[in-house]
Amino acid sequence: MMEIKKVGVLGCGLMGSGIAQVCAMAGFDVTALEIEQKFIDKGFAGIRKSLGRFAEKGALKEPADNIFARLKGTTRKEDLADCDIVIEAIIENLDEKRKMYASLDPIVKPAAIFASNTSSISITETMTATKRPDRFVGLHFFNPVPLMKLVEVVRTIVTADDVYETVYEFGKKLGKVPVRTSDKTGFVVNRLLVPYLLDAVRAYEEGVGSIGDIDVAMKLGCGYPMGPFTLLDFVGLDTTYYITNVMFDEFKERRFASPPLLKRMVMAGWYGKKNGKGFYDWSNPEQPVPQDAALRGFAKE
Repeated sequence: MMEIKKVGVLGCGLMGSGIAQVCAMAGFDVTALEIEQKFIDKGFAGIRKSLGRFAEKGALKEPADNIFARLKGTTRKEDLADCDIVIEAIIENLDEKRKMYASLDPIVKPAAIFASNTSSISITETMTATKRPDRFVGLHFFNPVPLMKLVEVVRTIVTADDVYETVYEFGKKLGKVPVRTSDKTGFVVNRLLVPYLLDAVRAYEEGVGSIGDIDVAMKLGCGYPMGPFTLLDFVGLDTTYYITNVMFDEFKERRFASPPLLKRMVMAGWYGKKNGKGFYDWSNPEQPVPQDAALRGFAKE
């Protein structure tokens, strides 16, 4: 197995900054690429704040400043040339991911591994934009990255064995619990989670219960940390809707198809907690209000 010392991260948004942070916390030198400096500044400000919270809890093995010193932000792709692994966390769009990797392929050293943090897009389709398909994997982290222990390590039919094992061990070095999976749409978690979330929306449409009652029932009845509608609002209704389209296109099964209510909420700009309104009104994040009244007409009485 090759030794990973320097990590490149594509994107410094919510996921990208989280990935950069855990890599730096694990002792790796990290270079994060963004299209504009303002996005780097925003992402790094979030990292510094997160490290501060870890420090307050005594959860850091070294001073936060030492960790932050291993982070570098750039808008130049050439600064990733000597990275040992490059982890992509940009917009969930196949064309954009392929363009990014096609442009990086001749810049980054041939021995480097490319990894995509996609939650639903085919790793195989993405890798064909490069000339290193055997050195391409999926590395799917979960939000918030610094706190969530799971990472899905995804191989294609052409991923080299040593590359796959290197990335699996890299996941362990980040303090994560890696699980092995193959390049099948949704991997493990979303393959099982998405139908559950969509069934919750259908149950609401069919008048099984209110938003709050369904959430409470699943929390207390199944021991889940949050109900399906709260989770949908955290994940993002727009993100979920996009994933459903990818999964339905792959499998052509109703359980992966977006319910009418989800589609219309996204079309209306209700994306969940990220913009303040989804199945709950998040004007007061401490006391979100179920939107049953506003959604009247979609749920049977």
